[in-house]
Amino acid sequence: MGDHQNDDVFSFFTTPNDSDFSSAAATPSTLFNPCSYSYSSSSSGDESHPSAPSVDDSNKRIDYMIQFLDRRLSQDGNFDAIGPVNDADGSDSLPEFVGKCGGTGIFKVPIRSAVHPNRPPSLEVRPHPLRESQIGRFLRTMTSTERQLWAGAEDGGLKVWDFDGMYGSGRGLEVEDTAPYKETSEMEIGSSVVCMIGDEGSRVVWSGHRDGRIRCWKLRDDDHVIEEALSWQAHRGPVLSIAISSYVIFCFTFSHVTTFVIGCLGDIWSGSEGGALKVWPWEGLGKSLSLKMEQRHMAVISVERSYIDPRNQTSAYGFANTLTSDVTFLVSDHTRAKVWSASPLTFALWDARTRDLIKVFNIDGQLENRNDMSAFPDFGIDEDAKMRIATASRKEKSQSSLGFFQRSRNALMGAADAVRRAAVKGGFCDDSKRTEAIVISADGLIWTGTANGVVMRWDGNGNCLQEFSYQSSGILCMFTFCSRLWVGYSNGTVQVLDLEGKLLGGWVAHSGPVIKMAIGGGYLFTLAYHGGIRGWNVTSPGPLDNVLRAELAGKEFLYSRIENLKILAGTWNVGEGRASTDSIVSWLGCAATGVEIVVVGLQEVEMGAGVLAMSAARETVGLEGSPLGQWWMDLIGKTLDEGSSFVRVGSRQLAGLLICVWVRHDLKPLVGDVDAAAVPCGFGRAIGNKGAVGVRLRMYDRILCFVNCHFAAHLEAVSRRNADFDHVYRTMAFSRQSSSLNSGAASASVGVSMPRGGNAVNTFEARPELSEADMIVFLGDFNYRLDDITYDETRDFISQRCFDWLRQKDQLHTEMEAGNVFQGMREAIIGFPPTYKFERHQAGLAGYDSGEKKRIPAWCDRILYRDSKSHLGADCSLDCPVVSSVSQYDACMDVTDSDHKPVRCVFSVKIARVDESVRRQELGNIINTNKKIKVMLGELSKVPETVVSTNNIILQNHDSTILRVTNKSEKHIAFFKIICEGQSIIEEDGQAHDHRARGSFGFPQWLEVSPGTGIIKPNQIAEVSVRLEDFPTVQEYVDGVAQNSWCEDTRDEEVILVLVVHGRFSTQTKNHRIRVRHIPRGCTTAKKHYDDRPKTSGQINALHRSDYQQLSNTLDVVEQLKELAQSIEEEPPLSRRGLL
Repeated sequence: MGDHQNDDVFSFFTTPNDSDFSSAAATPSTLFNPCSYSYSSSSSGDESHPSAPSVDDSNKRIDYMIQFLDRRLSQDGNFDAIGPVNDADGSDSLPEFVGKCGGTGIFKVPIRSAVHPNRPPSLEVRPHPLRESQIGRFLRTMTSTERQLWAGAEDGGLKVWDFDGMYGSGRGLEVEDTAPYKETSEMEIGSSVVCMIGDEGSRVVWSGHRDGRIRCWKLRDDDHVIEEALSWQAHRGPVLSIAISSYVIFCFTFSHVTTFVIGCLGDIWSGSEGGALKVWPWEGLGKSLSLKMEQRHMAVISVERSYIDPRNQTSAYGFANTLTSDVTFLVSDHTRAKVWSASPLTFALWDARTRDLIKVFNIDGQLENRNDMSAFPDFGIDEDAKMRIATASRKEKSQSSLGFFQRSRNALMGAADAVRRAAVKGGFCDDSKRTEAIVISADGLIWTGTANGVVMRWDGNGNCLQEFSYQSSGILCMFTFCSRLWVGYSNGTVQVLDLEGKLLGGWVAHSGPVIKMAIGGGYLFTLAYHGGIRGWNVTSPGPLDNVLRAELAGKEFLYSRIENLKILAGTWNVGEGRASTDSIVSWLGCAATGVEIVVVGLQEVEMGAGVLAMSAARETVGLEGSPLGQWWMDLIGKTLDEGSSFVRVGSRQLAGLLICVWVRHDLKPLVGDVDAAAVPCGFGRAIGNKGAVGVRLRMYDRILCFVNCHFAAHLEAVSRRNADFDHVYRTMAFSRQSSSLNSGAASASVGVSMPRGGNAVNTFEARPELSEADMIVFLGDFNYRLDDITYDETRDFISQRCFDWLRQKDQLHTEMEAGNVFQGMREAIIGFPPTYKFERHQAGLAGYDSGEKKRIPAWCDRILYRDSKSHLGADCSLDCPVVSSVSQYDACMDVTDSDHKPVRCVFSVKIARVDESVRRQELGNIINTNKKIKVMLGELSKVPETVVSTNNIILQNHDSTILRVTNKSEKHIAFFKIICEGQSIIEEDGQAHDHRARGSFGFPQWLEVSPGTGIIKPNQIAEVSVRLEDFPTVQEYVDGVAQNSWCEDTRDEEVILVLVVHGRFSTQTKNHRIRVRHIPRGCTTAKKHYDDRPKTSGQINALHRSDYQQLSNTLDVVEQLKELAQSIEEEPPLSRRGLL
């Protein structure tokens, strides 16, 4: 995980003395007291949220607490329960045999807890939804604004969560019980959302869609309904990436504070397939957004034709043929006014002001050759190589006497030579290093993540500075905020780095790939490929985690409940035969009464060399199953009353192996994420005459796996059977790959590139997928026999039903006792005769093999399992969520259709589940009422107090004014950025009219602001230059080509700049608003109106006091103003002109 002691969060924070605070203990007076459930708002929103849990939520708390007390009373021997006990069927559990060595390595029970001990407590915004319920509408991207979290789905729909209501109950919205949200109409869009970006200045969200359209969204002020503000056809192909750009005038650095420059246009840049890149000027977008809703459709055509194609300017530089790859990422460098467009293997750097291409380079930082790519752009082959290939081709045509293989060899050798030459030149790169994520951090550096888990750090000019590798899994997303960088991997891991690349911590955030991140409301939100969203405190890992974990775990009984169900598992080696309906009824019919899940495993459904060869061939192309396998499933389904009582949810066949799972009809909505897998163990681990097939499903958010096995035969093949099990356990993989997922998630790279500045570190041990299941059931023909006993002796003991002595000869129990196989698994004590080998259609125990071979009877057909218990006495809880026992384990000796007897086992299972709605409310209650946590959060998320020198600026005749921003904190660093909230026209009366919003960084062209972002150290001052440019040149573009240009008279105009300040670990902000008014030459009327406004006590020599609400006391303000006045006097006259 890395050394946390050097993390910034530890450097300034000291945990208060525990004795000074009283923990929010869960007592009856506080559990249901409405006052204890008041939620504070992070920002002043218009929505009002309930201050107390609903009646239904309170009733659920009471039910869960009663159930908890009943369990505790039962453990203490007091069975006079105070509420209804819905336990198992009440039948006595059978004694069990337990295999050794189950608590170590890959056979260790997975860690489960009310709050996972190896990761920070999370806010379940959208709990992991069942895959079957999300088909065609999975969430695929996410972004955030100041007050909301936005997510886009495959069907084009949007979901919006308000940060103020994150702890509320989402009952009735979705079966997954998400936090309260708004969403678009189901049939409103229809085209998948590919990318999204929040626009702080305009308070809108821009989304790019698979149909090539860009859409603008906002929440209506009155009812908070999601409204489409603008939509136009941007590309012929999908919009793969989108960014808001800026342009820069100059850059400088003070000795006491690092600053960056920005003067912003606010244009929208969008990328698509085939290198398509377009720039949409804000002027056209702003005009369209300023129209009324019923008028905007008329402006769509003009918007669609207003784009600028920056690639039109690249042919003169020789780059035209290199910009043909899909533009999968766009990042705007607001500190240098550049835009990075990224393809999987190349980067292009653009000037955001002129839209000129600066450079093209590959993922190794090598510049792309401009002149050698016209004929062979994909490989970068030089003229000499082209000539050799052409010459070799002519020679091959003339040498008709050469054989086919010789000609093929020559062609391959020539191609290999060309590839080697291209690789040497840097035009062809390792595909495992393809770029999968790109972000820019607060210090102005660019960070990229690759498919092989390498994090790369670049400077603003495209020079690779350093590489880091802490995971071999592919990186799918990254996010940066203040002094931290979060990295999301294809294995579900999230890691936290500082801006020097040092690993601060990491944890498994989801059970699937992490594909997107966003920040807001004090949380970093992660979106998993399965559609679940979790929020992680931005201070994690840190001291707050342990306190929250303890508090939340202590209230487990308020948000957890126990579910009971029965599982019927049956196994039968059918010996290539077909069974009668009566045999199936005898085996499964009566036993299926009252059960919720039925699992059936068959062996030797069909065998023979032809069947095995055909099965192997079908497996290679992803096909499985057979008509005979379908016949068996239909027969069993008919017995189970499939379609009425039960529903088939999953199956898998590998040659003669078949497994199928049915679920009771009314429980089908609770079962999902069904996956199947197969592992051949036959010749060369490739043939399915021996092996295993499995089905995995999720129920009550717990993973259940069922594996049907057929291991090596013959008495002496014990070690081979052990090896078969080990191979199956380690290699069975249920995870299904998807072409729609980023290629980095599909598979981890075999080789991990070593970093230039450190060593590769794997922080999480890879475990087999079966190891992560909450319950595994192994069933099948394991083929373990009886040792050191003759055929006649065995028959005698069977006739006397002396099974205890026979069990001592059982190979399986001997190997399990030695810890060689089925480590930690359990099996009910066998009380039925050996199930192998019988003469077909001969009833009774007299049917054992009496032929020439006289095979010794044995218990070949078995059913074993492992649940969540780490020891036999464990009770069902969130720490031990699945607890099972066996209530029935027997064989159907009257079935004679095969040389094996069918075996069945009934499990009584208890599953502890979490009510995420109640748990979310409890988390909010803890955060808002626990004094210790409130103090810790207040210290960690503190926004430093800042003061600005003025909030009114007048510019005239190329004026330049210095805006000073002071960080008054003694120990906290302040991060700031400046955005443009809008532009207005000043009328004769001196008042602002016709207010128009602009993009987040959409400064008008007559205004230059630098720096636009920066970091202010404690007790230091940052200086921001605000400069006027009269009569800027404006160009109009139609279909990507400049048509007209003119010199704009800006008249009297005013913009509102918002200086946004936040702390190191705070997503909340403190804002200063500065009015900047442009008065043209010779115009004094507006200036007089402006100067005639009443002065406040803070307005001294045009250094107006900020309108920010939480200023320091009067003495501090006076002292600050004196310092500013003194600094002005010390400046040369030319520098003071803009202020005085």
